Parts: sequence; C-alpha cells; structure tokens
Amino acid sequence: MESASAGRRASPELVLHAARDFFYGVLFCTLPWIAWKGSWTIVLLGVITAEIALTLWDFVVEIAVRKDLGDVYAGERVTHAIMGIVYGAMIASLVPALHLWWKNPTNLLFEPVAISQWIRILVGATGVGVVASGLRDLYAALELPGGGWPWKAD
Repeated sequence: MESASAGRRASPELVLHAARDFFYGVLFCTLPWIAWKGSWTIVLLGVITAEIALTLWDFVVEIAVRKDLGDVYAGERVTHAIMGIVYGAMIASLVPALHLWWKNPTNLLFEPVAISQWIRILVGATGVGVVASGLRDLYAALELPGGGWPWKAD
C-alpha cells in the first residue's frame, strides 16, 4: 500500500479524530474550572453526545480504513476499551453535577472543582494536547505540505 493512497484512505478517520478531539478539548479545558449552569447544561450534554456519536462513527470507519492492515491493532482495541470504561466513569461522576447545574440560572461560572490545583492543570494541559493532536490529524487529512510526517510521503 503506497503512502499517498494510505493517507487518502485514512482521511475520513483523521477528520473524525479531529472533530472528536475538539469536543474532548472543550470538556478537558472547561470541566475542571467552569460550571455549566442552567441551559448551558444542555449545551454540555450536546458536546458529550456529539463526542460519543463521533466515537461510534469512528469505530465503523476504522473497519473500512484499516481493512488492508487487517483491522485495528490489538493494542489499540484494548486502549479503546480502557478509554471507554474511564470515559463512562467520568460521565457517571458528572451526572450529579449536571443535575445540580440544570436547576440553576443559565450561566457559565468560574467554579474550580474541589480537586488539587495540579490535577486541574494536568487535565487542562491534556485538553490543549488533544486539541493540538486533532489539529495535526486535520492537517494530515487535508494532505497539506508535511502532513504525512513522521511517515515518509511518496
């Protein structure tokens, strides 16, 4: 399989990753610091729902994109499972806050979560990193100059 055609075939998956990474960035960069109150709770639920829909769509697209490679690598499949479990736990722990936020007047308020400062910073940095990764995936999907790095393009 040549690099250029592999890049074109991977493009739909990379675009999905870029979109999903944007939603992850919103979650990771805001949830440690911001309370999504009132109608903003619906917006946050929309972000979560969109991310889940993109993830499910990505699982389907991966089958087609990776068919020539023999499907997703085993390590990646295990990583997906672990990420799903952790993400589910995060959503479950968020439900009580969503319930409380929904009952408040609509506002985005600076209300840092009662966790240590370094964890808030680490989660925020993860959000910035995932957005950067998504931008890199989008750049590669658009086949812009150098977008094949670190893989050699033909």
